[in-house]
Amino acid sequence: MEQARSFKATVATYTDAGAKKAINEDAIGFRVPEDDLLSTKGAVVVVADGVSSAEAGREAAHRSVEAVLDNYFTTPELWSVKHSIQKTLTSLNSELYELGRAMPDEARGYICTLSLMVIKSHLAYLFHVGDSRIYRLSAGDGSFTQLSKDHVAAISDEKQYLIRAMGMDTTLNIDASTVELRRGDIFFLDTDGIHDFLSDDEIRALITGGQDDFEQTCRQLVEQALQAGSDDNLSCCLLRIDHLGVEEKGDFSERLTKLPFPPELRPGLKIDGYEVLQELWASERSQLYIVRDSQSGEELVMKTPSVTYDDDPAYIERFIAEEWIGSRIDHPNVVSIVPAEKGAQHFLYYLMEKVPGITLQKWIEQNPEARPSVMARMILKIADGIFAMHAQQVVHQDLKPGNIMILPDDSIKIVDFGAVYAPGLQEMFNPFEREIALGTMDYADPSYRFGINTYTKGDIYSLGVIAYEMFTGGSLPYGQRMERCKTLEDFYKLEYIPSNQHREIIPVWFDKALEKACKNNPDERYDSLEEFIHDLQHPNPEFLKDNPGSKSEGNTVFFWKILSFLWLAILLVVLILIFQNNS
Repeated sequence: MEQARSFKATVATYTDAGAKKAINEDAIGFRVPEDDLLSTKGAVVVVADGVSSAEAGREAAHRSVEAVLDNYFTTPELWSVKHSIQKTLTSLNSELYELGRAMPDEARGYICTLSLMVIKSHLAYLFHVGDSRIYRLSAGDGSFTQLSKDHVAAISDEKQYLIRAMGMDTTLNIDASTVELRRGDIFFLDTDGIHDFLSDDEIRALITGGQDDFEQTCRQLVEQALQAGSDDNLSCCLLRIDHLGVEEKGDFSERLTKLPFPPELRPGLKIDGYEVLQELWASERSQLYIVRDSQSGEELVMKTPSVTYDDDPAYIERFIAEEWIGSRIDHPNVVSIVPAEKGAQHFLYYLMEKVPGITLQKWIEQNPEARPSVMARMILKIADGIFAMHAQQVVHQDLKPGNIMILPDDSIKIVDFGAVYAPGLQEMFNPFEREIALGTMDYADPSYRFGINTYTKGDIYSLGVIAYEMFTGGSLPYGQRMERCKTLEDFYKLEYIPSNQHREIIPVWFDKALEKACKNNPDERYDSLEEFIHDLQHPNPEFLKDNPGSKSEGNTVFFWKILSFLWLAILLVVLILIFQNNS
């Protein structure tokens, strides 16, 4: 079958109850979506085998296939394949397990095996639990290899039992792996009604002998297994990669450069119905302008690429990705992307909401001794915006006071998607080497400078530095010493400057939370943003073991009382809102 973006595959499935089974407890299916979903989510093939000793094995198998084919494609496009499948299968496993628990004890529940493959860009992502199988017939050397591992334990030469399956336990332990694809690769997925009765050589021979008609080949595999004495349900799928749809460098460049870079803009000029009012900011890499929509009169911010990079496909791809990623983050504390009118855009740029106010950098300069309660509220708002990004598996990678806007009503907006990282986007093939975002020296995780992506830990580091700077009135955790560091080890050796050396009112436990967030060694840093925020709100006993007292104990108690009152007030507001919504 031929699909969008030049992806082509030949696929066929066949399932049979077999000669000795009254019902067919197997389920099998595939989905090759069209348009953008094929690029962002890929194609999926899945096979499930209901465990015959379980009363609802057939229902479990069919539920599993339907859930994968439906729910995987509704997960956010920015999520990686692995994260999307894990979320889908974890939820499915819990559902099957709970359904099984609700049955009489002797019924043994909703249990099935599951093997699935997601084809995205130039990789196949494999996920497997149980004893159904995934094989590959390599287009390169002609080898026929079992890619999955049977999760069984042998009782005797003739008998074995499953040790892992969907719905068997509250915890799902699923195998996950990836293989690089080649044009002509053939994948074979089946249930044990076939491979328990045909050798790998017999299966390979049937596949290689009938490549022109995969539906007939699937039937032949089932018939051959039946002739060999199969007493089980039999299901199989054959999928051949006819064309990956992966672009060559020339095609990639041509697609990216369909829209030309805008001409040099200045106040008074109009572009695609937007009048340029003012240049906000310009750098070597991009420009920001305030523009007015000629039809609605609405003022927006337009970001344009720098003409310096008009022949750089890697730069253009990242610029396009900024808008694509930003448009998928919907949160009041993150700047909104405004879609241009369809068909009306003739140049490469994107539009954002206009955010009034000042940067956090300017706010810190103007408020060097702000009240702890005010700063705590701001940190919580920034964290909420980061939570929203992380929920979409997006890492900002360049959080700094200059990229955070403080609005007149004291709300905040995180801006600038120029360095964002999204695993789902990274999985899509690019023939050019992608740029590594370095961030800004004082705020970005030092690991970035050495090509190490620390994912969400990078944003935790940045927020820790920002919080430190706010509470100390403009100081940094390592002073200006980071500029002299040349190696990762140099960064690791830097000594943290306690924040209460700058402002004695800061209690030890609060400073220790900042220190842990700002660790240059990511292994010593918080594992999650939730942990960091929790420790900013509640004294962590671990931080007080070596510091039972404090020279500024009176000020510390006062500081804690202020913050405690703030957290309580926020909690009461949330509870009131929940009560109002429910009523």
